[in-house]
Amino acid sequence: MEYQAYNPQRRESILTAENDLERAILERSEVQDGLYWGYPRFGHPEGKVVFHVKEIFDNIDKLQIDSEVRRKLRLIALTHDTFKYQEDASKKANTPTKHHAQLAYNFVKEYINEEDILQVIKTHDNAYYAWRADYAYRDPEGAKVKLDKLLVDNAAHLDLYYTFFVCDTRTGDKNQAPIRWFEDKINPGRKIRI
Repeated sequence: MEYQAYNPQRRESILTAENDLERAILERSEVQDGLYWGYPRFGHPEGKVVFHVKEIFDNIDKLQIDSEVRRKLRLIALTHDTFKYQEDASKKANTPTKHHAQLAYNFVKEYINEEDILQVIKTHDNAYYAWRADYAYRDPEGAKVKLDKLLVDNAAHLDLYYTFFVCDTRTGDKNQAPIRWFEDKINPGRKIRI
């Protein structure tokens, strides 16, 4: 994939909508702005969000899942990082309403009321944040608080959360240790291999 030669007018050649909802979302100017945003950085060497979403779509394609789970995962993938361009990094730690996940959650609520999708969008980075607290910051108590909240918030749909977390983390040059850490904590009945 030629990351830096991206032409916004050719978005359809990178992301192909599979249903009317995806088409409607892709037509929104704020989504297009978000998909076109980005620069190569650690964890995201692909740069623009559209390429990250495409990598997640490719991971979803590799899963043996039913059409309903596929629809949910694709909607989460399409929107989860799309509002990073609106995020105020200086405020996101102390003002959760400025975090890209909350912005995506607010946007998707205009279209659906499916709590599982909305909650995964809103908390999609929280397994990574819990791992980071435990591993990088050496704060096991803080990690436990973060993980416990994540598990409560996603208790009814933990498999959807876990599946998306794997699809999202197995992209770019992201560290894979958070997946192993999360699997050790939640002990899923099946481990997803992509």
